[in-house]
Amino acid sequence: MKIIIACGLVAAALFTLTSGQSLAADAPFEGRKKCSSCHKPQAQSWKHTAHAKAMESLKPNVKVEAKQKAKLDPAKDYTQDKDCVGCHVDGFGQKGGYTIDSPKPMLTGVGCESCHGPGRKYRGDHRKAGQAFEKSGKKAPRKTLASKGQDFNFEERCSACHLNYEGSPWKGAKPPYTPYTPEVDPKYTFKFDEMVKDVKAMHEHYKLDGVFDGEPKFKFHDEFQANAKTAKKGK
Repeated sequence: MKIIIACGLVAAALFTLTSGQSLAADAPFEGRKKCSSCHKPQAQSWKHTAHAKAMESLKPNVKVEAKQKAKLDPAKDYTQDKDCVGCHVDGFGQKGGYTIDSPKPMLTGVGCESCHGPGRKYRGDHRKAGQAFEKSGKKAPRKTLASKGQDFNFEERCSACHLNYEGSPWKGAKPPYTPYTPEVDPKYTFKFDEMVKDVKAMHEHYKLDGVFDGEPKFKFHDEFQANAKTAKKGK
């Protein structure tokens, strides 16, 4: 099933919009360029996904039929609509996140930090642990990353957009609601356990080196790794 990125503000990010925010040194959101510097194959795969193209669907005269069915104006530029943008970018309404007034390319689209959490506090631990692993084979505890904000159970992050409609089975649903509901079209029915495995929406999975161990661990981690591709060196 093809995921159509929902139009509606991420419930978890319903904070007061601050105009003119930048990717400041202390900002928790860094942008996917930082993540991509190490996770190159995942980033390359992500570029071809529905999440990567999330903002495109908000532009005028794009996905006209889908917008008409949802009773939206196909000619309107929804990239300027604060009730829609939050589900199509990283960190909207949060410090260092995407803003309408000063949009950052590396936060445009539903990228790494939308699922895995803002990366500034734990990215350095990834780098240091990787260096230690290469040097001596020493593994690092995954709980250290979790304590600094890496999300290993991001179902709520997905539900905040895809299940944020009136009558939703998700308890966190609140206005502004997404107009893309199962009543509009059955294809908007969202089942996390199925959709998280859709590489057309997420990204391909590649063999990880095994730098980290222990809990918490994403519930499909072992399954994904058992079937993961091996990335070519340098890519």
